[in-house]
Amino acid sequence: MSEKTISVQTKPPYGMIAILFIGAFVAILNETLLNIALPAIMEEFEVNATAVQWLSTGYMLINGILIPASAFFIQRFTDKRLFIIAMALFTLGTFLASIAPAFGVLLGARMIQAAGSAIMMPLLMNVMLTAFPVEKRGAAMGMFGLVMITAPAIGPTLSGWLIEHYSWRMLFDLVLPIAILTLIFAAFKLKNVTPQRTIKLDVLSLILSSIGFGGLLYGFSSAGEKGWDNVLVYGTIIIGTLALISFILRQLRMDEPMLEFRIFKYPMFALSTTISIVISVAMFSAMILMPIYVQTIRGISPMDSGLLMLPGAIVMGIMSPITGKLFDKYGARTLAVIGLIITIVTTYYFSKIGLHTAYSTLVVLYTLRMFGMSMVMMPVMTNGLNQLPAHNNPHGTAMNNTLQQVSGAIGSAVLITVMNNITTVKAEELAAKAMNNMSANANAAQSSAQATAEVQQQIMNEAMLHGINFTFFISTLITVIALILAFFIKRVKPNQVTDMEIQRDVPGE
Repeated sequence: MSEKTISVQTKPPYGMIAILFIGAFVAILNETLLNIALPAIMEEFEVNATAVQWLSTGYMLINGILIPASAFFIQRFTDKRLFIIAMALFTLGTFLASIAPAFGVLLGARMIQAAGSAIMMPLLMNVMLTAFPVEKRGAAMGMFGLVMITAPAIGPTLSGWLIEHYSWRMLFDLVLPIAILTLIFAAFKLKNVTPQRTIKLDVLSLILSSIGFGGLLYGFSSAGEKGWDNVLVYGTIIIGTLALISFILRQLRMDEPMLEFRIFKYPMFALSTTISIVISVAMFSAMILMPIYVQTIRGISPMDSGLLMLPGAIVMGIMSPITGKLFDKYGARTLAVIGLIITIVTTYYFSKIGLHTAYSTLVVLYTLRMFGMSMVMMPVMTNGLNQLPAHNNPHGTAMNNTLQQVSGAIGSAVLITVMNNITTVKAEELAAKAMNNMSANANAAQSSAQATAEVQQQIMNEAMLHGINFTFFISTLITVIALILAFFIKRVKPNQVTDMEIQRDVPGE
């Protein structure tokens, strides 16, 4: 089978990368923009919480189905054609969502959006890996981290402000002109950087991958709402697991797999992927628990809760390029160890927050936590990808993106379950104690219904806070695992990659 020679560009195509950056930024931003608007959409279209949640769940499922297949698309089609198709789908979905006359149209529009955005991140990562030599990838991937981490962090704040002042449709109206301009620039300015191969798509692999990753994502994402004993939850998890095992076994037997699992034989890639999975699980603790704490327990408005997270997003945006340059100079281990220690300390302090913790304290803790995270995610991922031969870059980027999606869903489900269970147990304990106190009080019979309601609310707030504190403590322990693994990181030298590529390309190998 013929394969074009893989070479690093003598001069990186900065114009092309800028276009890809903008496309990826609006695509990722769009994932988190809609979350805060779900109540308004429920009211307008008169749908329940289960139905409206599909706007997020469906988006995630399409990503889970298409991201594993992105390795095939990147190798089979030119960068320009693939990005234009992806951006056109995203733009069409955004337009349809903006004018949606019914909930079904809005849901379909979100699915079309997701089909476009699923390809953008792996494509951008692959172009970056191809366009820059190993010794300069840190700075390049640091800029990529600016997109990957800052966009979802800014989303809630921007969304909160827009929802407070305009209709939820403004979320799409804002993105649409940017998407159209990006599409126009792409048609004229994009060129091909990554090599193409004449490979065929294995339909059975695509089906098994879709059922496997889609089933796991749906099952774990639904567990928090439906409960683990729901047949739809454990049924889809079991089916997804069986399909995923079949998919992996099939890929290992194929000469040209849709997703190459043999890349895990490279130790630094395997280690970096494991650390990234652990960090993704831990990172979701703050993303899930903080909104519950500040809005449900503290009664802080959605706008102010979004502003609470904004300094952290700004810090991550500033730090991503800096961290990339530090990675090129010092490697991933030093950055990861320092960043994880900061993350562990701040996460532990989150496990100690109370009912009256100052807003400024929460802002500082969250910002420091994001500062620590910014030193870990991209350096660890880049170090792992650096060990892969260039022809395996599409598989490496697809694998990273897929596993982050899956681990995020699993982490969310587990953490929500832990919080709910601890909250329930604590609420029963506090309620029993309150009943004993009331029985001992001679004037208990004269207590008003309002006072009883206040006591019940206080019990629920204290119980939920206890559940959140305990879950943050579990998240701290999870992050400690990542810290231990980080000490085993070794820097991948440019000549090591060259040697592996030479070995791979020897005839008869």
